[in-house]
Amino acid sequence: MADPKFEEALNKLESIVSDLESGDLGLDEAIKKYEEGMKLSNFCHNKLQEIQKKVEVLVKDSSGSLSAKDFNPDAKVAEEDSTQKEKKPKTQAKKKRPRGEQLLF
Repeated sequence: MADPKFEEALNKLESIVSDLESGDLGLDEAIKKYEEGMKLSNFCHNKLQEIQKKVEVLVKDSSGSLSAKDFNPDAKVAEEDSTQKEKKPKTQAKKKRPRGEQLLF
């Protein structure tokens, strides 16, 4: 397989998956399609990893300064989780009083 473009490989992979899911292929043809699909899947995965290494994101620190950092989607998820935890205030459950009970101050 010559080095195809990512989009071409992905389109071909989607076509192979569709063919395999249809169940209309004989065993030999299904095996050939599966092997070709695995090669395309590996190609797409490797291409995405290459691109991920090239991508940089701008990050604003607490002082407002911008800096370029390597893209790391796992770190982004962890960062979002920690900021969401910080934003959620801990609320205490209110005790329910029976009806008719009054507070005396």
